[in-house]
Amino acid sequence: MSTNRFHKTISGTDTLTIHEATLANTINSSSLVLDEEQDSFYFRALEKQGILLNIAQIQAVRHLKGPLLTLAGAGSGKTSVLVARTGYLLTVHHVHPRNILLVTFTKKAAQEMKERIARLPGVTRQAASNIQTSTFHSFFLKLIRSRGFDQEILTSERFKHIILKKILKELGLSDTYQPETLLTLFSSYKMNLVSFNEIPSSTSVEKEIKQIYTQYEQWKKEKHQMDFDDILLEAYHLLLNSPDLVVALQNRFTYIMIDEFQDTNFLQYELFKMIARSHQNLMVVGDDDQTIYSFNGARNEFILQFDKEFPTAKTVTLDINYRSTSTIVGLGNAIIAMNQQRKPKTLQSTRTSNQPPMFATPASVDEEATWVIQDIQEKVASGDHTYKDFAVLHRTATNSRAMFEELTKADIPFINYSVTDQTFYEQWPVREVVCHLKLALYPNEYDAIADMLATLYINKDVGMNHIMISENVTSQPSPLLHLTSMPSIKEYQKNKVVERVQLLKQIRTIEPYAAIKMIRDRFYDKYLEANERQTVTNHKEALKETLDELETSAKRFSSLATFIAFIEEIIEKNRDMMKLKKDSETNAISLMTIHRSKGLEFPVVYLIGASEGILPHVSAIDADKLKDLHPGVELKKKKNLAVEEERRLCYVAITRAKEELFISSPTHYRGKHVDVSRFLREASPIQKQEKNNSKEIEPIPRKFKETIVAWKCSSSSCIAWMRILTHENPTKDQKKCPLCRASMETGKVDIYE
Repeated sequence: MSTNRFHKTISGTDTLTIHEATLANTINSSSLVLDEEQDSFYFRALEKQGILLNIAQIQAVRHLKGPLLTLAGAGSGKTSVLVARTGYLLTVHHVHPRNILLVTFTKKAAQEMKERIARLPGVTRQAASNIQTSTFHSFFLKLIRSRGFDQEILTSERFKHIILKKILKELGLSDTYQPETLLTLFSSYKMNLVSFNEIPSSTSVEKEIKQIYTQYEQWKKEKHQMDFDDILLEAYHLLLNSPDLVVALQNRFTYIMIDEFQDTNFLQYELFKMIARSHQNLMVVGDDDQTIYSFNGARNEFILQFDKEFPTAKTVTLDINYRSTSTIVGLGNAIIAMNQQRKPKTLQSTRTSNQPPMFATPASVDEEATWVIQDIQEKVASGDHTYKDFAVLHRTATNSRAMFEELTKADIPFINYSVTDQTFYEQWPVREVVCHLKLALYPNEYDAIADMLATLYINKDVGMNHIMISENVTSQPSPLLHLTSMPSIKEYQKNKVVERVQLLKQIRTIEPYAAIKMIRDRFYDKYLEANERQTVTNHKEALKETLDELETSAKRFSSLATFIAFIEEIIEKNRDMMKLKKDSETNAISLMTIHRSKGLEFPVVYLIGASEGILPHVSAIDADKLKDLHPGVELKKKKNLAVEEERRLCYVAITRAKEELFISSPTHYRGKHVDVSRFLREASPIQKQEKNNSKEIEPIPRKFKETIVAWKCSSSSCIAWMRILTHENPTKDQKKCPLCRASMETGKVDIYE
């Protein structure tokens, strides 16, 4: 049973500590808004539709003039507030629908809000349709279209990758940069309003990147195309140079509401500050504790410093969580409270449960995957759950490798919400190593040869062309040897080719794990270290983490042939599985990163990899050593910033769970022993809290006091106990548990000072 794997404490043996959020007062608008109040008709009508607002929600809905910061804790009903306030403006203050602008981040969210507004009492469908409800990009695309911008929008990420690969080839830089990495960097330039002259160009790599950026922008200009970032950038420059247009927008949109404000980047914020500057009727809704997209330009300080940007701003805190049980909310509260850079708030809950968060400490990520899958299968077999009730959340794509494989092997339906739809083995650093394993067995595997040429610093097209022509003339046992006769090849490259062929012969008969270690030790780690181009927004440590995970996977196989066959099977099954994504009603487990899960909720959540080096990620722990993380920030502050964002990630993962939460902390990762995540250790009140969160947390020694006879709950899933009072007769009296209402039995409890 699951109790053998998951326990109420991290080790399964420690004294139990359960964090339980305060139960919220259930008082709502039905008694908070009196009938004699002028706007009571609106709240009475909402109540008839089942919309009962708490006191903080009412304050946000009633807000009329001036800036408003609505701190919306996880599961606190922020969408209901945005929708209800829109209806309030329309029906109570008779604001014209055309004067309201409601902005969110996804088309789906915008459409959902519009539909909910249309169902509000006193709001006609025509009025709802006249409200400008849109995403950032759709709003500003409409704006620039009205001013003659008619470029085609470049929406396909795959096509953008093709264009960049073409540019790299033209510049003689094929296989030197990853297109997705370059696009992320180019986006950051635009979202942070970095001008062309401000782009770094000191080193040879920086000059290359600037040249690629120039070529990419020139290609779009020639083809009369723009991407999503260009929409916002063009709108910014348009407004900056068109004061009359700014005034027109200010007069038109006199009430502006921005959802998910914590995800806003610098450029988006600047755009809306322009439009709201005159009337300042700007309502922003967000949660600084859920700012997890700094890599996309989101900044925590926009919420933290909102009252400095808008000194007259009012703040309303939505602190009642309607989603999760009190023990899940309580754990989230305990974890996020450790962050220093945040608005202080403690969420309350509306739901009790006798099922607290459960913890497991498997020996490895592979054992972790097995445990989680067995637990899910037991729950489904009991008839209480279906597969779509479950979400398995992980920190990075690499961390999902074992879970992905075990789900695939068990033939359990699941949807992998990966950004690229690629398996772990198709990531470029893994692919380059795996192609060496293939060539050790099959020297004539031309696709593998093409994939590994970059590691010899040989252009793929030039190298493959020479090999194919030479092989047609004279066949070689290893076609790679043809490279030694290339006219342009240098002497040191010839030696590298011969060495590589010899290495492939050496690894042919050894186990996959040893083969990968040899490849890394002989050349590949040094190749990655020397290749400065691969460090652009990609930490070298992250690359090593990926390769360490490849070694972990390889340990399970005794021959190269079985390992390669397994990899090919996984890739093929992934292609079949991707078809499930098209059907939102598929009864399947959701496997996704924590970033991808934000805004979603699930009955049961498994958070895997809650160990040091995974969550918090090693890139955050070593942030003060990484140049490309938080550029421009003092080294001593980098680590705190990075670790606090990791803690917010942990918080987001926990608060996705509605009913049950399971957290797993592998004790070994990347071949080393790792501790349980500091986020879990720090949250426990039986731990000594250091001021400096980066220090190790040591348990406070507990002194035994006495053993007492007590009432103990008979339920295996409940931990309640009560001291037996002097007037009670344990042999005759019957007692119900105050938490779960199960019967209580007599037993012994150790008391510590």
